[in-house]
Amino acid sequence: MSTARPLYLGPRVKRLRRELGLTQQAMAEDLEISASYVALIERNQRPVTADLLLRLVRSYQLDMADFAVDESGESARRLTEVLADPLFDDIDLPPLEIADLAASFPGISEALLRLYGAFTREQAALAEAGAEGEEADPVTELRRYLAEKRNFFAGLDVRAEAIAETVAEAGSVERYLETRHNIRTRLLPAAVMMGAIRRFDRHNQQLLLDDTLSAETRAFQLALQIAYSECRGDIAAAVREAKLSSATAQVLLRRSLADYVAGAIRMPYERFCRAAQERGHDVEALARLFATSFEQTAHRLTTLARPGREGVAFFFLRVDAAGNVSKRLDGAGFPFAGHGCPLWSIHAALQRPGEILTQWLELPDGQRFFSLARSVAAGGGRVGRPRVIRAIALVCAAADAPRLAYVAGEPTPVGVSCRLCHRGDCAARALPPIGREILADDYRRGTAPFGFAES
Repeated sequence: MSTARPLYLGPRVKRLRRELGLTQQAMAEDLEISASYVALIERNQRPVTADLLLRLVRSYQLDMADFAVDESGESARRLTEVLADPLFDDIDLPPLEIADLAASFPGISEALLRLYGAFTREQAALAEAGAEGEEADPVTELRRYLAEKRNFFAGLDVRAEAIAETVAEAGSVERYLETRHNIRTRLLPAAVMMGAIRRFDRHNQQLLLDDTLSAETRAFQLALQIAYSECRGDIAAAVREAKLSSATAQVLLRRSLADYVAGAIRMPYERFCRAAQERGHDVEALARLFATSFEQTAHRLTTLARPGREGVAFFFLRVDAAGNVSKRLDGAGFPFAGHGCPLWSIHAALQRPGEILTQWLELPDGQRFFSLARSVAAGGGRVGRPRVIRAIALVCAAADAPRLAYVAGEPTPVGVSCRLCHRGDCAARALPPIGREILADDYRRGTAPFGFAES
């Protein structure tokens, strides 16, 4: 008679506990066992009994199928594929040893797989550098996909509009979450939140929020919980349709789409589009009307591409003081490379907090665009929490500029980047343009740092 093999679920139990935001002591109390026993289970030093498995399922409202897959077998398969790389040809790696490693040391196995994954992604990024000088990484892949979609997802917008109507009928998002999903909202001190600004306690059906969040951020996080509760299937379908090449890019897209739904719930398409047109796309006025932040409102303005009800097409960029681009949404046909031109007012916005800087831009080929830029802040809210200041810009084509309330002034001659700009009289130039010969300045020195020969 065959004997059932012990069930070791250490990595899955540990992942579940972390997803629920529980300590080992808290999980032990839920399961009526000791914290040390939980630790042994997570290290695969004790098997999970049938009784304990049932307690896990009941306590955390899980599906038994979640525990049906033998992860050690999948881990062994992945390790075998990785160790087949010619890099390891001179090492004797018997299949039995690989299987033992996956079963007995799941943490080390996962660490090796992550390390090899990072190595191969870096190799691919170096080999597949894009034409724009950007590496072929998941962030770049996501940006290109969003650009192809014009940052507009019709199905998600329709769902969000319907949800916004029912939320309005409920009277508040908190009441909506409680009546429709039995989710209570609690505001807790930062020390209790342990570094999180938002956490969903699935076991107790509670949405926990840092009590120092701004009103706009708090409202957005509530809407985000609705997106995850009601639109998970729609978001998953959109991710599958995108066919992105890496798991990381898919995760980033899933997060972007959840944020998209949350923004669309806070700013329903028809009402927001109509208000934007009536108010000349005045970002501050729209932010006050919808009780959203300046950045949330500016981001939403980039999504108005519903056929027959299009808004102005905008390019969106967010940068920090070091020039790092943390958010970019391509639109309006605005070319962008590197950190952009130093004459662009997005850089000056960091030195003029809260002030909206408007500017006409003219590229070397004569194309004109209109830009508005302003600094935005994230973090802060209490002593000891860093406050991050960034600058964001919205850019539209010259033809659309008359639809904006901000339009005025003369264009500033800017370039995509110094390397691609061939203007010879720019005092802000940091680098010579590609393909131009630098002239000696023994007898004449101009205002520009470089003089170069005519092509």
